[in-house]
Amino acid sequence: MEAIRPVSRTLLRDRAYQAIRDAIVAGEIEPGAVVRDAEFAELLGLSRAPVREAFSRLVDEGLLESKPQSYTRVTAVVAADVRDAAAVVGAMHELATRTAVPRLFAADVETMRSANERFAAAVRTGDVDAALVADDELHDVLVRVSGNRAAAATIARYTPLIRRLERRRFGEGGNCRSAGLHDQLIEACGAGDTDEAVRVTAEIWRGLAALVDEPTDEPTDEPTDEPAHELAHPAVDAPVLEADH
Repeated sequence: MEAIRPVSRTLLRDRAYQAIRDAIVAGEIEPGAVVRDAEFAELLGLSRAPVREAFSRLVDEGLLESKPQSYTRVTAVVAADVRDAAAVVGAMHELATRTAVPRLFAADVETMRSANERFAAAVRTGDVDAALVADDELHDVLVRVSGNRAAAATIARYTPLIRRLERRRFGEGGNCRSAGLHDQLIEACGAGDTDEAVRVTAEIWRGLAALVDEPTDEPTDEPTDEPAHELAHPAVDAPVLEADH
């Protein structure tokens, strides 16, 4: 069977990382909760090695914190960390927008328009998952068209820190305004007005400051010893064949 080949360790690590990251961002694993490689290996149908690698990456990205020989736990949502991440991600989106606007095709603008329609509909119905997916799809058009892989990687790394706060504050007034700003961004992109598109992009990210300045969880000294929840992630719901070499 030529089509059946061992799954690479890199792929397993990435799948574990994506599943655990998404569960943290969605709040399925709460701040302060202890995470154990054995539990997540069983949930994901993997060995412990790729889960440990995923944990290490999530520590680097600020979603987990580790005390050697003691515990690894989910970090608290700390305003200063979110503010720093938002500043970096916002700057990368402005850069991507400036590069992308002159390269956009009509189909790209229509993709953005369709995503914003889904975003606005999700906000109206209070569907936070659909809203954030649509928001990502809209802005990802500009990131993709810009062709700036460094900007894309930076955005992918730090956006999860921001999304955790956005999920908690969903529906507090800023989302409806975002749909209107999206409309302005789309119109500027359609008109080829790079400066206006960059201005609106900057305004969208400045609007996040209001969320950051609200009180958030403070870090706790003691970890929460709660069992891991089942991870509802389409890429890893079923166990996979794994190669240990």
